[in-house]
Amino acid sequence: MDPVLLARIQFAVTVGFHFIFPPITIGMAWLIFYFMTRYLKTGDEEYGTQARFWLRPFAVTFVVGVATGITMEFQFGTNWAAYSRFVGDIFGAPLAAEGLLAFFLESTFMGVLLFGWKKVSKRVLWLSSLLVAVGSTLSAFWIIVANSWMQTPAGYRIVDGKAELTDFWAAVFNPSTLQRYIHTIDACLITGAFFMMGVSAWYLLKGKHVEFARKSFKVSLVAGFITAALQLPLGHWHAVQVAHTQPEKLAAFEGLFETQKRAPILIFGIPDAERRETLAAVGMPAGLSILIDMDPEYEVMGLNDVPRQDWPPLKLTFFSFHLMFILGMYFIGITALGIFLMWRKKLFDNRLYMMLAFVFLPLPLIANELGWIAAEVGRQPWIVYKVPGMRTAEAVSITVSASEILASLVMFSVIYALLGVLWVHLLRKVVIKGPPAHESAAGKEVAS
Repeated sequence: MDPVLLARIQFAVTVGFHFIFPPITIGMAWLIFYFMTRYLKTGDEEYGTQARFWLRPFAVTFVVGVATGITMEFQFGTNWAAYSRFVGDIFGAPLAAEGLLAFFLESTFMGVLLFGWKKVSKRVLWLSSLLVAVGSTLSAFWIIVANSWMQTPAGYRIVDGKAELTDFWAAVFNPSTLQRYIHTIDACLITGAFFMMGVSAWYLLKGKHVEFARKSFKVSLVAGFITAALQLPLGHWHAVQVAHTQPEKLAAFEGLFETQKRAPILIFGIPDAERRETLAAVGMPAGLSILIDMDPEYEVMGLNDVPRQDWPPLKLTFFSFHLMFILGMYFIGITALGIFLMWRKKLFDNRLYMMLAFVFLPLPLIANELGWIAAEVGRQPWIVYKVPGMRTAEAVSITVSASEILASLVMFSVIYALLGVLWVHLLRKVVIKGPPAHESAAGKEVAS
């Protein structure tokens, strides 16, 4: 058994499972804030009911997300000791900021929303919903800062074999931070919107809580369309950054072997690393060159100009990227259709559309996982991109055996499977129970 492979699989399992939950809570947090804003502005109890109901699946998902996130940090010290020694001075600051500035902000004010509904004023509840949304979004920022530094390291120097922080802000706003962060947050907003659409569609299909479900469906549909459409320019911005800072990754995304001007953007193909060509390739001539630099003569680097040992795993990188893109186009198309049906006042009469909204609720979660796979596998074989001594194979702990990693991998897999079942069970209970009856937010109004 290869301890490096097992350590990578274990980290992939823990991170992949954890990554189900934050996109849902980040996206839903801003939708809850919208309902609270409308509640404060209009005094309409229906908006308060919307906020209170959606806070319940948000809280269940948040708790499971916290439980699954803790184990990731421990793995840095157990399975990736060499990496931890190298990068500890860099990682300490963003991880501390995530805990102190973001996690506690989100969790504290979520408690106010959950337990203070009839004890504080509407304005306090509104402010709490804003701080929960801001806290969840800030939490993602600091995590992406740490990960982006691994992709495009900056603001450091190597002293005695360790990375030493020399410029905090250069490390935080390294060349890929903003592109990756905004791209990811928009994906989270899409996820939250589709989650709300799916649950609302289930109510409408069952004929339950119809007026409640119609309102939440409309809000989430509009949010889903806007954020899905935004992902096109945001994804393009991120791809341009990858082209300039990680050209091997872009070449793997597109199955591009030969460095060339007028590089095509691939619509379909099967990359073959051994033959160094993409089979059955169907592409748009000069499309990739134009997208990167708005110039068909722009030269794009191919994999043949990269040492073979520095290639990322080709098929996994290629297919995860292209499947993510296909799903992104589906999100635009299905929400655009929904907006059209809503404009024609036929949205809620279309049972097929409601079935699609419900059945395909998990698709944004799958797209998120595919995007993460493309980004992280595309960085290989480096754990810190292009830093000597920081190939993934060089970063593992030498004192942890393959059998020990395998045992913990099995244990984590069983625990996470149980947590997944528990999460689905609790969500099912929340959904079946339905929205609460109208109640005033403030048991005792506070002057505002």
